[in-house]
Amino acid sequence: QVQLVESGGGLVQAGGSLRLSCAASGIIFRIDDMGWYRQAPGKQRELVAAITRGDSPNYADSVKGRFTISRDNAKNTVYLQMNSLKPEDTAVYYCYAEVNFRGASWGRGTQVTVSS
Repeated sequence: QVQLVESGGGLVQAGGSLRLSCAASGIIFRIDDMGWYRQAPGKQRELVAAITRGDSPNYADSVKGRFTISRDNAKNTVYLQMNSLKPEDTAVYYCYAEVNFRGASWGRGTQVTVSS
């Protein structure tokens, strides 16, 4: 069974930065796409950023130029560097990874709160 564990969330002032990490563990032969979704109270979960096995990133328009996604395949870990944070970035951030050709596995989420 594969587990994903996020870390790095917290409380930050507007304009500040946070770096999220998500490590996958278990019996892993291959990880394809990895990425991050977020869900704010009363809103649907939305894709923030994703990255392919070949390191090709994709970003939501709302975070382009502020967030950077990266991955370390040797560590089965995906990162999200978040700069110039805004109050509207406040949400629970969930990581996912497509592991062993079995679809997406999900983390439990980490809270990011940006104060104005």
